[in-house]
Amino acid sequence: MRLLLVRHGQTPSNVDFLLDTAVPGPGLTSLGERQAAALPAALADEDIEALYASTLVRTQLTAAPLAAARGLDVLVRDGIREIAAGDLEMLDGHSQAGHTYMETIFAWSAGDIARRMPGGESGAEALARYDAVIAEAAGSGAATVALVSHGAAIRMWTSARADNVDVAFAAARPLDNTGVVILEGSPSDGWKALTWAGAVVGGTGPADEGGPAGRPLDEVE
Repeated sequence: MRLLLVRHGQTPSNVDFLLDTAVPGPGLTSLGERQAAALPAALADEDIEALYASTLVRTQLTAAPLAAARGLDVLVRDGIREIAAGDLEMLDGHSQAGHTYMETIFAWSAGDIARRMPGGESGAEALARYDAVIAEAAGSGAATVALVSHGAAIRMWTSARADNVDVAFAAARPLDNTGVVILEGSPSDGWKALTWAGAVVGGTGPADEGGPAGRPLDEVE
C-alpha cells in the first residue's frame, strides 16, 4: 500500500505556537484554508482510493477539498488525532513544556513506549491507536490511502515504524502545514518512507540529508 500522511492546514494555535491537542480543536486560518484548497492539485498524481481524517476539526476541513475533488468520503477516525498534550495542553511550544512534549514523543519512537506524556497517554497507547487506523486502511484493499493527521503524530509514527527513518531524521525535520510524508509497505511487512515533504528519503538508511532542515525538538505540531 502507498500511504500518504498529510499534516493539516494552519490553525490559529499554530500561529501562536501553542500545544493545542484537544478535540475538537480550532479551525483553519485563512492561510490554512488556502493550503487545504491547494491539496487536490498538489496530490494530482496520486491515485487516492481512500481518505481518512482525525476527530479534530482542522484535519476534516483540510481533507474536504481533496474529498470533493476525488468524490471520496472522509473517514473520521480518532486513532490518528494529535498526540494528547495532557498537563501541557495550551502551553507555549517554545517553552520547556514544548521541549518535554517533543522529547517524550521521540522517546516513544526510540522504543521507550511505557513512558507517559505528563497527564496524558503512553507511547504504547498512542502507537496502538495510530497502528489500528493504518491496519484498517491496509485491510480495505485500497492501493493508495491518504490520512490527514497531525505533525507530531506523523513524525512520531513514521520514525517508530519506517525502516529508513530514525528519530534524528524526524526530529530535525518539522513538517509544515499540509506537508506530506509518503510511505510504502504494509503492517505485516513494514514500511519504507519514500519522500518527506517532497524530498526523497534515502533507501539504505535514515541518514539522507535531502529533506528540509529544521531544529530538533523545538517544533510542536
